[in-house]
Amino acid sequence: MASINASIVLISLPAIFKGIRLDPLTPANVSYLLWLLMGYLLVAAVLVVSLGRLGDIYGRVRIFNAGFLVFSLASVALAFDPMRGGDGGVWLIVWRLVQGVGGAMLSANAVAIITDAFPAGERGMAIGIAQVAALAGQFLGLVVGGALAVANWRLVFFVSVPFGVAGTIWSYVGLREVGIRTPASIDWLGNAAFAIGLTAMLAAITYGIQPYGGHTMGWTNPMVVVGLAGGVGVLAVFAWVERRVAQPMVSLSLFRIRAFWTSQAANLLSAIARGGLQFMLIIWLQGIWLPLHGYRYEDTPLWAGIYLLPLTLGFLIAGPLAGRLSDRYGARPFSTGGLVIMAATFAGLVALPVNFPFWLFALVIFLNGLGSGLFGAPNVTAAMNAVPASQRGSAGGINSTFQNSGMVLSVGIFFSLMIVGLSSALPHTLFAGLASHGVPADAAHRIAGLPPVGSLFAAFLGYNPIETLLRQTHVLASLPPGQAQALTGPHFFADLISGPFHHGLVVVFGLAITMAMLGAVVSALRGERYVHSDSAVTPARRGAGRR
Repeated sequence: MASINASIVLISLPAIFKGIRLDPLTPANVSYLLWLLMGYLLVAAVLVVSLGRLGDIYGRVRIFNAGFLVFSLASVALAFDPMRGGDGGVWLIVWRLVQGVGGAMLSANAVAIITDAFPAGERGMAIGIAQVAALAGQFLGLVVGGALAVANWRLVFFVSVPFGVAGTIWSYVGLREVGIRTPASIDWLGNAAFAIGLTAMLAAITYGIQPYGGHTMGWTNPMVVVGLAGGVGVLAVFAWVERRVAQPMVSLSLFRIRAFWTSQAANLLSAIARGGLQFMLIIWLQGIWLPLHGYRYEDTPLWAGIYLLPLTLGFLIAGPLAGRLSDRYGARPFSTGGLVIMAATFAGLVALPVNFPFWLFALVIFLNGLGSGLFGAPNVTAAMNAVPASQRGSAGGINSTFQNSGMVLSVGIFFSLMIVGLSSALPHTLFAGLASHGVPADAAHRIAGLPPVGSLFAAFLGYNPIETLLRQTHVLASLPPGQAQALTGPHFFADLISGPFHHGLVVVFGLAITMAMLGAVVSALRGERYVHSDSAVTPARRGAGRR
């Protein structure tokens, strides 16, 4: 339910903004768009460790069940948005943040509950199935969202309600607490420091993507600079607090377990490498490839979801299989090999022509999904096997925090690098193309000088960027019909942006290759299979797991 909801909103944003009568491409409204996309991830990243620790103290099933209820109530509130314009956008953002709280309750404790329920020799398979369910939901949401948004934007949120009600009842009736509770006082200071520090950093990254003060991005915005520096400082205070309180929110001793810290380092590097991949592929498909192949811009969100299905298929095949095999052979060969495959597929995406043959694109993203599947379940299983049973909720929360934070960081880095790449080539190319089709020089200069983020978001949301820009600058109506038709047709922008976009892809996926390979090196250092001594299975070569 949670993963479907994340992607269903992603694909349905044009219909949602149209429904509340808010233009997401107006410069002043970009923040609404970004917070609807990033707010859920930010809240989930900030709260999962605290909620995982509460699961250790009060019971993981109790927190998990409450998560279903909070998520479902937020879905109802989102569907009944009573406002329009900016107020309607704020309503959606606030309730998406509440939904993030429910999602954090679920994700912080789900892996710990599965770890409690299965012996060490079966956890990889179980966690693999859970991860497949999450990823399948993510891509199912792209298709379902594209279909529901055509009928009514409120259905995008209503669709979660019956599943939320059924899940709430089912979890309260069917789940039983089998894990170890560790009564303790709440580390209020540690919780506050962690929440403030991480929120400041991730919010600063979100605002860093937005234009500021005549610049194409906001990294020079004093609020962004203070947020990044202050966030790092407060997180340093958090680490100082956790070393001194009697019952910390996070036991830093977990990071002395080699199997745990290497898994989390690889988790973070993998999330940075692949977190922005979906955004880049959607922009590639919706802004260039699908229009070049005759698809209308308004139809591209749905078809982008369909054409990305090979990525899901690769994960569906590899996830449970790698989890099962890691139960027997350990995580190192599968997680390390998966990251190497991911790095190779990023290189393959760079080598593809922008107007690629689909079978080749499908093969590359299938292998990328395969690599992600090989990495995911074995890596999580290794981390959960390595920690004491009393701290599994906290460990599961750390795992989710590293993953969600890495994804937010990845989106910020990927978008920034892509915008830098576009900024160096797109203005001249766009001006020349507009002028050649009769757009007056002053208007062409104004359009070409606009921040490239507007064109990226237009393509991402299924709008024709050129048509949108020409309408915003009131130029379209003054052009001869033939020239207007050529400029707003599916081929003009796609042909125009192909070169600059590929230049940006080289930079973006170059970073992804570096992160994936660093993750593979860290993963290779994890040692042999290790199971903590108070788990259901006797430790396998305990000395290899702890340094």
